[in-house]
Amino acid sequence: MHSYSGNMAPEYVRHSHFSIKSDVFSFGVLVLEIVTGQENKCFQHGESLENLLSFAWKSWQNGTTSNTIDPTLKMGPSLHDVIRTIHVGLLCVQENVISRPTMDSVVHMLHSFSVTLHVPSEPAFFYSSKKTSGLQDPKISESINEVSISDFIPR
Repeated sequence: MHSYSGNMAPEYVRHSHFSIKSDVFSFGVLVLEIVTGQENKCFQHGESLENLLSFAWKSWQNGTTSNTIDPTLKMGPSLHDVIRTIHVGLLCVQENVISRPTMDSVVHMLHSFSVTLHVPSEPAFFYSSKKTSGLQDPKISESINEVSISDFIPR
């Protein structure tokens, strides 16, 4: 099992494969962390445990993206610009490597508001689970298995 850093691209975590699109993924996570004011780690949202990518994705799909924005950013630039930035971040963290834009395209999307953005697909590491009754701390995950470990001592 690999340890997971919240900004590592899935293809790197799963297969140790690194590409130009891996940097795009990391950039997208960073953008979402800055705009929401949250780290990409497990947190409780209502009755569910989610990560930042899942939370941002669901909010975007439900049309409630403005609820994910860090309150300090709501006072600054236009809300439309911040929501567009989240949209670009979601394009960067898509599960499918081929669907992710290049960094050149990302820069163009962030600087030119005349560019029409594609609809992002589900992000990598997307998950949402209902809180289990035995899970007290959302920062701690449980694993149940029926594996027994035996020590064999030679004669």
